[in-house]
Amino acid sequence: MGKLRRKKHQYKVVSFKLSVKQMKSLKNYCRARKTTPTKLIKKSIRYYTENFSKEVSQKYYATSNQLDIFEDDSGKRTLDMFE
Repeated sequence: MGKLRRKKHQYKVVSFKLSVKQMKSLKNYCRARKTTPTKLIKKSIRYYTENFSKEVSQKYYATSNQLDIFEDDSGKRTLDMFE
């Protein structure tokens, strides 16, 4: 029997810019916590990268008109603050 081959992982590159002050803060924090910026960022976004790979729950979608909360039940007029 031969060795089983592992599936090659595909990686994508994500890049963004930080200001000089933000980068200095990131490096100082990482030095204090004895970690690297890459590990810190990956740990920070792990919840989003692992839990939403299949589908996103409806409660996380932004509504098209978030000002609906200011309308009364009939929807014909807006509510007044002093009524």
